[in-house]
Amino acid sequence: MNEDRALKNPLLEWRLYVGRISFAAAVVLILAGVIVWRYFNLQVTRHEDFATQADNNRIQLRAVAPARGLISDRNGVLLADNRPGFTLSVVIERTGGVEQLLARIDALIGLQEAEIERFHKLAAHRRPHEAIPLRNSLSEQEQSVLAVNEHLLPGMEISARLVRHYPLSAAMAHVVGYTGRISEHELKKIEPGRYHGVHTIGKTGLEKHYEEALLGEVGYEYIETNAHGRVMRVLERTDPVPGKNLRLFLDIRLQEIAMAALGEEKGAVVALETETGGVLALASAPSFDPNLFVTGISHEEYNALIHSPDRPLFDRALRGQYPPGSTVKPVFGLAALDSGVINTDYWIYDPGFYQLKNDKRKYRDWKRGGHGSRIDLYQAIVQSCDTFFYDVGYKLGIDKLNHYGGLFGLGHTTGIDLPGEASGVMPSAEWKQGAMGVIWYPGDTVNASIGQGFVLATPLQLALLSARLATRGEVWSPRVVMPSDAVVADIHRQQISLSGAHWQTVDRAMRGVVHDQRGTASRAVTKLDYTMAGKTGTAQVVGIKQDERYDASKLGKLQLDHALFIAYAPAERPRIAVAVLVENGEHGSSTAAPVARKVIDAYLNLYPERKIEDIAARG
Repeated sequence: MNEDRALKNPLLEWRLYVGRISFAAAVVLILAGVIVWRYFNLQVTRHEDFATQADNNRIQLRAVAPARGLISDRNGVLLADNRPGFTLSVVIERTGGVEQLLARIDALIGLQEAEIERFHKLAAHRRPHEAIPLRNSLSEQEQSVLAVNEHLLPGMEISARLVRHYPLSAAMAHVVGYTGRISEHELKKIEPGRYHGVHTIGKTGLEKHYEEALLGEVGYEYIETNAHGRVMRVLERTDPVPGKNLRLFLDIRLQEIAMAALGEEKGAVVALETETGGVLALASAPSFDPNLFVTGISHEEYNALIHSPDRPLFDRALRGQYPPGSTVKPVFGLAALDSGVINTDYWIYDPGFYQLKNDKRKYRDWKRGGHGSRIDLYQAIVQSCDTFFYDVGYKLGIDKLNHYGGLFGLGHTTGIDLPGEASGVMPSAEWKQGAMGVIWYPGDTVNASIGQGFVLATPLQLALLSARLATRGEVWSPRVVMPSDAVVADIHRQQISLSGAHWQTVDRAMRGVVHDQRGTASRAVTKLDYTMAGKTGTAQVVGIKQDERYDASKLGKLQLDHALFIAYAPAERPRIAVAVLVENGEHGSSTAAPVARKVIDAYLNLYPERKIEDIAARG
């Protein structure tokens, strides 16, 4: 009994038990206190802060892109509109790994390297939680594949967007231009706030020149999303302001007639309306489909365009610079009359060539054997006598040729409302010294007097030159877009001050080009029911030695002369001025003049004088 008591101590066990229970209870109470304190801190003290963060995760501000302004011709035919398309975008914050997501999408629908590269460039300039476009214009099959696998693609979004579309395709490609994805270079230049949610920008043509007006103003909306990023509802919205619509002077019917008249030839047609200053047609052939560029052109298609020997992307009407040839003779004839170098009675004998004093070189007339005796200004323009203008041009000197050429737009951009216009060249002694570092020679003046040598002009400049001849010196910049208080100001007109008698002399001669039996265009332009004034031109592409003759049969197509023709009608009260260039077309009379005639015929049939007044009033 005593031994059992020695082995067991109830009091000690009780004290040990109570101590352990007390320690455990204290720990529990302390931990419970921490939990209560933490709960109080989260639910009461920091409630507002966490509620705001929760709302920020659930509610987001999203940009709403505006509808781009529409472009139509003078009769309301749509040339650029917006069509719905589906865009694949990625919100990087929701992906959990953007490279893994891109790899999965690539395995499903196949991504191009260019698409991935553009995506990363845009992502570098994005706003937080902003959807970055990866591919535009998803096909129905691609949409279906992505929808089925949506649970494997966190951060992916498929949204409906308006995509630019050009219904008339190649006919208006160079004038209207096209839009395309904003490049990294453009991102550095644009105002970020104006392009939130907008992924395309005008690249060429009117789309580029009137980007500010066509763009519109971005709208915004507050959206509520679930844990997967899906939009549940729109809480608040500020609607975007659509871009302004553009109405053009251009008539698509004349544009298509001009393109069809050029056929398979490379060249340009420009038609200006003298009463309004508007561009009726601005055709460059061959052309291309601008729709290819809107959602991203493939490398194969782009390489085919830029490496084509026909250069379809090159706007010949606006940027092509060609020797104007004899089309400048009416201007230099006016210069000679106005300067007093000649009068209407002045004439020369044309043996088929011209020689400077103490110079053995012969500057040949295009007509072998010459035009004979008593060639005055009228005959020189009607028959396009080079020898007459060699003589007159040399007497005038290059400075006066430069001055009068400049009055009619040579050597200067026209100020048309399109980007990328070339200025051409109306040379002078100072120009040659600066551009080439050599002096001006008398022979340079002789060549310039017939629109050869260093003289270069665009088809647009030649059309404007024709319009200034038609209006007897009205100076204005051609316009593609009709005047609007919000977009374009009215056309400002000035006047070239020359004697009315001199204008009449040159006008009579230009009528003779078409209607005189000796006129260079009389055989090509026949049976007119109105009076046309015009001037043919032929511009050499390759030089010909003194003792050689031009033989087209020995030359390749690209070595043949360029064919040109300028005209205006009706001559009594001109309403349309036209310039035509056919690359390697050889003869302005037989190749270019019939093209101009088709455009002028169509215009006069479509727009009798009473309709012109209505168009001007509506503009």
